[in-house]
Amino acid sequence: MTTNPLILLLISSLLTSTSTESTKSKSTSIVFTTLGRSRYNFDIFSTPLPLTSPPSSHQLTDGISVNFNGFFLPDSSLLFVSERNSTSNIYVLPSPSSSSSSRRSTLQLLLPSPLLASHLSFRDRPIISGDHLLYVSTHQPSSIPRQSWSAVYSTHLPSSSTLRLTPPGVADFSPSVSPSGLWTAVTSSGSRPWSGEVQDLLTDIYLFKTLDGSSRTFLLHHAAWPSWSDDSTLFFHRRSSDGWWSIYRATLIVPSSSPPSVSSVRRVTPPGFHAFTPAASPASPQTLAVATRRSSSQYRHIELIDLSEDGVAVAYHEVTRLISPYAHHFNPFISPDGSRIGYHRCRGGGDNGESSRILENIKSPNPDDFSLFRIDGSFPSFSPSGDRIAYVGLPGLFVMNSDGSGAPIKVFSGNAFATAWDWKRPGVIYTSYGPEFATESTRVDIISLTLDKDDPSSPPEIKKLTKGGENNAFPSPSPDGKWVVFRSGRDTHKNLYIMDAEQGESAELRRLTEGAWTDTMCNWSPDGEWIAFASDRQNPGSGSFAIYMIHPNGTGLRKVVESGDGGRTNHPWFSPDSKRLVFTSDYAGVSAEPVGNPHHYQPYGDIFTVGIDGSDIRRLTHNSYEDGTPTWAPIFLEPADVAENLGDGERCGFDDCHWLSVDNHQVLSSTTTC
Repeated sequence: MTTNPLILLLISSLLTSTSTESTKSKSTSIVFTTLGRSRYNFDIFSTPLPLTSPPSSHQLTDGISVNFNGFFLPDSSLLFVSERNSTSNIYVLPSPSSSSSSRRSTLQLLLPSPLLASHLSFRDRPIISGDHLLYVSTHQPSSIPRQSWSAVYSTHLPSSSTLRLTPPGVADFSPSVSPSGLWTAVTSSGSRPWSGEVQDLLTDIYLFKTLDGSSRTFLLHHAAWPSWSDDSTLFFHRRSSDGWWSIYRATLIVPSSSPPSVSSVRRVTPPGFHAFTPAASPASPQTLAVATRRSSSQYRHIELIDLSEDGVAVAYHEVTRLISPYAHHFNPFISPDGSRIGYHRCRGGGDNGESSRILENIKSPNPDDFSLFRIDGSFPSFSPSGDRIAYVGLPGLFVMNSDGSGAPIKVFSGNAFATAWDWKRPGVIYTSYGPEFATESTRVDIISLTLDKDDPSSPPEIKKLTKGGENNAFPSPSPDGKWVVFRSGRDTHKNLYIMDAEQGESAELRRLTEGAWTDTMCNWSPDGEWIAFASDRQNPGSGSFAIYMIHPNGTGLRKVVESGDGGRTNHPWFSPDSKRLVFTSDYAGVSAEPVGNPHHYQPYGDIFTVGIDGSDIRRLTHNSYEDGTPTWAPIFLEPADVAENLGDGERCGFDDCHWLSVDNHQVLSSTTTC
């Protein structure tokens, strides 16, 4: 048996970089949430072409972690992205002509060492062109706030030398190489900062030479996800003026000595359903694979379109609805010989020996300082000793042992959010009870739950601390155990108040901030000196939030950090030594085209830390999800996954993008905040 030399080069380059274990003392951990992420467990599947009746499906990847965005090589080897080993990276699965044991062994040998040593990043959309590997990476920061860090890079596999093909100060996504290999088309947001749009990035398509990124040329306005059929035909998607996501076909003029230009553009798919993420095949130029959302299904499915010579859709063929009707299917791709169509979807309960995780280790960019985890819940907080974690399930409040022992215990069944433990009274947890994302007058109250120290599973003592219910939320106790700061909408606007920790506002209440704005998401520093909070006071009602700090006596107000004009920087939490804050922010824009992902609860965000003086901003997470509600633990959690038991029926319980609704396809608002 012979192995594709490109595969050997790829394996070699992936294994070249190594890391050394630091001996520096480790003392803390950061835990955050990504709503729905633990339910994804994607794998890549393929269906033979031409379609049989009914079509068949084959799982290609191994049921470990999240595997997505594949690319077939000419010998049917598979490149794909996987989040195994606590970070996103590019893997290769050898050709089916290899024996199954050889294929599995080779895949297991692919350690997630970065192609660019010592840089954590989100790596996406891999392509082989000649002896070069092209891909998207977020490893290099943008100098412009809210501009995406995503850029296209090329690694020469024989030498492992890497070149950034995207110009400095520009963000590119979704590369596609022309059949000749001469040109690469990309989705680009150019040099503009992200304005907060998540349905439609308002991107353009540019071309540049694949070899070195030169001769960069604008090609198409308001276009994305390019895919070549031949060197003069490019398919793409855009959200049309009638509200429907649709596929378009651009016919290009291809001069011998200058970049191609557009001769004509034609809409391929009509109104009435959404079609997006096209995949063309040079081997079958009259066939196009797309993802669709139709009124006949609540799920995203892959279809094949038969095209006429001039690019008109003449027939549609269902692929995945006939195979797996009750799952979402994403981002089709076609093999070079046109014999297979690939895509990724949730594999359901078919994990390869892996359990779902309640705590998932994420590779820390500062492993000497803290470990980093994603929790399968929201608003986590640690007990003062660090031995327990409270979190919410929207609905329900749960408590688990931070070492993963035992099972999580539901201590409250209502719709709770924003948890915090009392510093002095063991087993006391504060939370908000009521609807999240609600107006100032909505009934939301602060309650305390006192757990039984001998039997945590027994019903806790519950005490309501606020009265009136005017959206009282985000409680955070003082380190001396006497006070709780919280936000309230009791005076028509959301501001901060401080009340007695044991008896609530009936014992004592004072106002901390006042103004026609929203001050929210407050956190009291462990040294007692500061209260950090998120606020839109710079532009009230705009949906733009920055992080501020104020002394508990109302003095010393100052802004710490914002993501940029119009941006969202939220959910601050102090480090145990009170010198830094961890928070969620859209400071790095988006890392991938949102329409190629499942639905996110809010617009994009990553986890960052910053000094309390506003200096030394560091990005902790790199992915295309929405990360949020971080907390900073007073203990170091060893970087290992903590499993939980889930029924198979819960594994695929996530939504498609809400703006792809076929009942109301107009753009939905995404500016709400707690």
